[in-house]
Amino acid sequence: MGELASLVSTRRRRRAAELVRAALNAALDLALPRLCAACREPVTGPGLCPACWSKLSFITRPYCERLGIPFMYDPGPGILSMEALADPPAYRRARAAVRFDDISRALVHALKYGDRLDLAPMMGRWISHAGRELLAEADALVPVPLHWRRLWTRRFNQSAMLAAAISTASGVPVVTTALKRVKATVQQVGLTRPQRAANVQGAFRVPDEGKPAVVSRRLVLVDDVLTSGATIDGCARALLRAGAANVDVLVFARVADPVRASI
Repeated sequence: MGELASLVSTRRRRRAAELVRAALNAALDLALPRLCAACREPVTGPGLCPACWSKLSFITRPYCERLGIPFMYDPGPGILSMEALADPPAYRRARAAVRFDDISRALVHALKYGDRLDLAPMMGRWISHAGRELLAEADALVPVPLHWRRLWTRRFNQSAMLAAAISTASGVPVVTTALKRVKATVQQVGLTRPQRAANVQGAFRVPDEGKPAVVSRRLVLVDDVLTSGATIDGCARALLRAGAANVDVLVFARVADPVRASI
């Protein structure tokens, strides 16, 4: 009888705690209503209002099987884009959830600079859906690292948060020690394609403690936006030099025309 009474008491305490949390969340929603990450209109849940949601451009086939760049028409199975043929990347395949446009830019900036950490689980689920084929073959997720100075300033790594959300959705573990940014690069925004490549040259390496998680493993790099691919390519090359079996890439948004990227 004593054990039964204790069990009932525990359940009542848990239920009371749940009711208190629900009441606090309701009060918080009234005091600080959730806003659309793009247009700042009030919304009932995290993310976007219906109007902005309708403008979000998800990437689906047909697309380049190597770079994930969407095609305007279906050229047939296995066709690669001109970008993939002219300048093949170090990584094997890249997939993105959405095109980089005004709406997806607002989501990325809200997460990255606006402390909208509540967006990461939603964005991670979308990335997981876009990259389900890659995740089915993956041994581990590797977020693109920040230099310690930028991490100290920003307080968190948005790529690591997205990787954690993807891990929750897919079950693929995250390895945060596999890759280190050893060079404090300037931000890539506004740089030309050659400048981006030069900026990240030698910026990444696999530390000794990270090598067991890299050697002979199938890895998926995770980042928020794929533009020219210079950062991702630098990361992939470092992982491959350290003995990774192969490297794929998952991002939230990608520029559909990398040659004309201006972000």
